Amino acid sequence: MSVLFPKVNKPREWDYRPIYYDKEKEARKDKKLARLHHGSFREEHEKNMTTARRQRSSKLVFWIVLFVLLILTFYVFL
Repeated sequence: MSVLFPKVNKPREWDYRPIYYDKEKEARKDKKLARLHHGSFREEHEKNMTTARRQRSSKLVFWIVLFVLLILTFYVFL
């Protein structure tokens, strides 16, 4: 079949999308770039670590309270 109908690749299509100036998009972009400053990644990391530590401690308190309630329940009913 390839002898009678050889495969010929189609030429690449020209996909042109004009870029229009968007004032609001540029303002968002400038605002985002202004928020990034030297040390901002460190600050974000420290903030994430404090929230993770807080969540870990709250989970620990939950499990301790649940364990104590479970022990008290067994103590009362047995």
